Amino acid sequence: MSNTYTQLYIHFVFAVKGRQSLISEIHREELQKYITGVVQNREHKMLAIFCMPDHTHLFVGMKPIMSISDLMREVKAVSSKFINDKNWIKGKFSWQEGYGAFSHSHSQLGSVINYIRNQKEHHMERSFKEEYFEVLKIFSVEYKDQYLFEWIENTGRPVGTE
Repeated sequence: MSNTYTQLYIHFVFAVKGRQSLISEIHREELQKYITGVVQNREHKMLAIFCMPDHTHLFVGMKPIMSISDLMREVKAVSSKFINDKNWIKGKFSWQEGYGAFSHSHSQLGSVINYIRNQKEHHMERSFKEEYFEVLKIFSVEYKDQYLFEWIENTGRPVGTE
């Protein structure tokens, strides 16, 4: 009898709606544990997670039992509900539409895990926007600016609303 064998490692990146810094350091670990539970309850393996105040990185060993888009839809929906049920912010929390999903080989596991775990240090040197454009370039992903995340510049307002 045949079996199915896979090795699927996906690095996800998604942002808080409006790119607001709404994920506080005091809640970060609890949110990371919750999202890890969501991923593991769907039979995937969380390899690394880090929630920055305005965006989140996940590195997941996926089983081919669920599509990438279904996993992201569920993670974002239930984590938004979790944050709202906890009343961690005034108003309603939600993630921006869309996400980045990038595949990696087994030989890259250590470097991707370290990269995600060291997000605070990375963002002392460059912005999330710079980081995201660099990842798109590394992976040769073609994109249109109007379909990327809503970027907050120094004004605190989304780009294009000045």
